[in-house]
Amino acid sequence: MGTPLAPGGREAGARPVAPQIARVLPDLPFDKVFDYLIPDDLASQVRVGTMVRVALQGRRIGGWVVGLAEEASTDRPLRPLAKVTGWGPPAEVVTLARWAAWRWAGRTAQLLGTASPLRAVRALPSVTPSAPRAPAPALPSVTPSAPRAPAPALPSVTPSAPRAPAPAAGVTVVRIPPAGDVLPVVLSAAGHGDALVLAPSHSAAGLLAARLRHEGHRVALVPHDWALAAAGGCVAVGSRAGAWAPRPHLGAVVVVDEGDEAYQEERAPTWNARDVAVERARRAGVPCVLTSPAPSLDALAYGPLVTPSRTEERGGWPVLDVVDRRPEPPGSGLYSSRLVALARQAEPGARLICVLNRKGRARLLACAACRELIRCEACGAAVDGVDEGLACRRCGTVRPRICLACGGTRLATLRVGVTRAREELEALANRPVAEVSADTAAGPPPADVPILVGTEAVLHRVAAARAVAFLDFDQELLAPRYRAAEAALGMLARAARLVGGRAGGGRLMVQTRMPGHEVIDAALHADPSRLAVVEAARRAALRFPPDTAVAAVSGQGAPAFVAALPPASGLEVLGPADGRWLLRAPGHRTLCDALAATPRPAGRLRIEVDPLRA
Repeated sequence: MGTPLAPGGREAGARPVAPQIARVLPDLPFDKVFDYLIPDDLASQVRVGTMVRVALQGRRIGGWVVGLAEEASTDRPLRPLAKVTGWGPPAEVVTLARWAAWRWAGRTAQLLGTASPLRAVRALPSVTPSAPRAPAPALPSVTPSAPRAPAPALPSVTPSAPRAPAPAAGVTVVRIPPAGDVLPVVLSAAGHGDALVLAPSHSAAGLLAARLRHEGHRVALVPHDWALAAAGGCVAVGSRAGAWAPRPHLGAVVVVDEGDEAYQEERAPTWNARDVAVERARRAGVPCVLTSPAPSLDALAYGPLVTPSRTEERGGWPVLDVVDRRPEPPGSGLYSSRLVALARQAEPGARLICVLNRKGRARLLACAACRELIRCEACGAAVDGVDEGLACRRCGTVRPRICLACGGTRLATLRVGVTRAREELEALANRPVAEVSADTAAGPPPADVPILVGTEAVLHRVAAARAVAFLDFDQELLAPRYRAAEAALGMLARAARLVGGRAGGGRLMVQTRMPGHEVIDAALHADPSRLAVVEAARRAALRFPPDTAVAAVSGQGAPAFVAALPPASGLEVLGPADGRWLLRAPGHRTLCDALAATPRPAGRLRIEVDPLRA
């Protein structure tokens, strides 16, 4: 038998002492709450979070009950609820959505829509007590290696009900090498009540759910199994939207590959599932574990780091071959002799993957005399030629058109392209080569093709490879965004998973004109901390996150919005550049309070808090 809807704080079927009022947030382009009467025949089905339909402006509109009251907030006659659609997000998720709307400058209704079931849920499945289970292994213990600065304060929360103390509450960051297995961490969390586990993709979540079922756990794969997750007594596994899954007795949270960009919503509000999960665990007072082969600086700011032994970590990364292309003149082609030799050995059972990102990347300039790449002297990113000389698209620095290494003024442009790369490699290797990118057909590429050439998308389309080669890794290292180095190391880690650990014989190859770059150094020594130390100092010097909080504002209404920003201590307005303003503040409280206090003008407006492409 299913569990009927029941209002919070009242037994199902009990009649209210006074007329009950439901405060409803309609699913509209503005966040405004309206009061409605709860008819007696619907009283047992209404609770905070219930999805309803109401009459508004001459039509029926869906919405969510976000509060219950005995008295209306208006003197006007109230209309009754038209219909109860079914179960919606629990009360604590409704509160979380309000916080997220502030944190990412969006609408609460948008976030409640993500937190709601795909189809109407009228009743929850019954929970059958499982057989006694052995005590769960403890989540990773932590011995901080050094004192850490306190995290910025976030809006305070008053819990709706007392909760028993959870074991090892707080955030722990666990570094797991690419060939390592995250399942032991997930199994540990699964033993602490209704665990919530996030993976960066639907396929990764499905694989993790299958492994948990094989271990004897009851699993809800959300959003498909939303009702099962709401009933409790299981582990909820999902991708980005899974951060909002209903958990009646949340016991622990695990975010796998926390730095993966798939966790951030591209549409505004640009919320990040990792940050939502961390805040949710904090409010519930339960442990939260963030795992990654190369933890981001944002994750490291949340809590202490747990690392494997050096032997285990080195064994979890493959051998990295670094091809230094500085001796070759600019424009000499994409393929070194070492890569061509590797391609000629490729067979369907020992596949070679060649990665060449062609979209959303800066064109690179190189000095024709000394052959060094032309980089920004302030932040190290790639530069573009402009009328004033050379301009950095990451930090905006402009300087004369000269090479800082030798003083030369003759610069050559390096051009790349996936389609041409496939044709050239096929001729050089005398092997069939297939192209894979976001524009090609979905699904895995043909199994009988020994060589694949594509954008980063190719790393998501195959399960394994003998070798992965990055044809022009400098495009990643010098990308005009402050997270470029982290993203580049993350790409190497993803490729490392395809070829396996050091003992498996798989190899990574990187063609570069910057063989001493800290990203390459970190992968070469299987030690991501080598990048973290350098990157943290660089971000602090340039005042990039996580030392600051930033938001990008664009669209037709952006000029009026920026002009109306209230004066706030430490809030900087940078730009415009290409019709886009960048707002920077000492922390999210200053930034988000300023965004929330600014009226929205007419016209299209896009606000990206924590933008990926800044």
